[in-house]
Amino acid sequence: MKKIAILGSTGSIGTQTLEIVRKEPDLQVTAMAAGANVELMEKQVREFRPALAAMWTEEAARDLRTRLGDLPVKIMYGMEGLLEVAVHEAAEVLVTAIVGMIGIRPTIAAIEQGKNIALANKETLVTAGHIIMPLAAEKGVSILPVDSEHSAIFQSMHGENRERVSRILLTASGGPFRGKKREELVSMTVEDALKHPNWSMGKKVTIDSASLVNKGLEVMEAKWLFDVELDQIQVVVHPQSIIHSAVEYVDGGIMAQLGVPDMKLPIQYALFYPDRRPMDTGRVDFFRLKQLTFEEPDIDTFRGLALAYQAARRGGSLPTVFNAANEKAVALFLKKEITFLQIPELIESSMEKHDVIENPTVEQILDAEAETYEYIKQKFGGLH
Repeated sequence: MKKIAILGSTGSIGTQTLEIVRKEPDLQVTAMAAGANVELMEKQVREFRPALAAMWTEEAARDLRTRLGDLPVKIMYGMEGLLEVAVHEAAEVLVTAIVGMIGIRPTIAAIEQGKNIALANKETLVTAGHIIMPLAAEKGVSILPVDSEHSAIFQSMHGENRERVSRILLTASGGPFRGKKREELVSMTVEDALKHPNWSMGKKVTIDSASLVNKGLEVMEAKWLFDVELDQIQVVVHPQSIIHSAVEYVDGGIMAQLGVPDMKLPIQYALFYPDRRPMDTGRVDFFRLKQLTFEEPDIDTFRGLALAYQAARRGGSLPTVFNAANEKAVALFLKKEITFLQIPELIESSMEKHDVIENPTVEQILDAEAETYEYIKQKFGGLH
């Protein structure tokens, strides 16, 4: 029986993780945390019976406690609750499916307790990769990527000598705005941006995919996960989303992982690695598919990707600013307070204003995040 804890159980990755648990009798959830969706959390706790559940606010935790008064489950809230879930004694693996830099401290706490990490929280490595990866190596902890692209890279490196990697081919669907130019993006709405052609994801990640910021975050994450230089990571637009990413070796050979677009595959692979379990997902039919196509990303139109490379090259606290500014910009866009093209503009202005800190501590990372939030709040009065 493999026991897991989940941060972000009511989100897209969290709910798909629980779908896998539901079908695999040798998986057990011992602790879970969510944000504010008390109704769904109650259903999850009743079904999976964890010993510990946590909500982000005290009000949500109080509501959950009232609803679950008939069950012997401990209920906590806030960062203290996240940390307790992360280090829960019974769990061997922590699934970090929570969105945002809120995941940094719980991930570090879990690693320090020797828990393996099924990583679906990009921000952890984007902002604190220089802390996370050495700590994981010191503690002998495995960081198992859950993102489809990073899982594909991980699978394509399995059994290979990583010193013989020439480059990583990080694929992107191109999102709903692939092929459009800046003048066409001026009028794009929130509803337009949420119509992803291939993947079913949360709103924030879907907007990030439309802007290619998501791919920029994945480039930064790949740098830390696979210990490669930025120049070894090439983004390739692949509209069919069948090749999830590939690795080229020094002899010119390329190993790739293919499959239908389904997040449950990389989630399950991370949970059972190095084993593979049967899945009732769809299968690639090459005769119906007929062709796979590839394009170069348009970084002039989708400037978020270029800004991500810029932040990654400078390093230090600048990736934190990139990430924090994007989080707030996306929130403003979803509330229809800024346009789609203002997302990269806001990221760039935040980066220009910031005085970079080399090798920031966790406290300095969180301070840089708060500073960026404050800058945007002043720029757009009333933003919470």
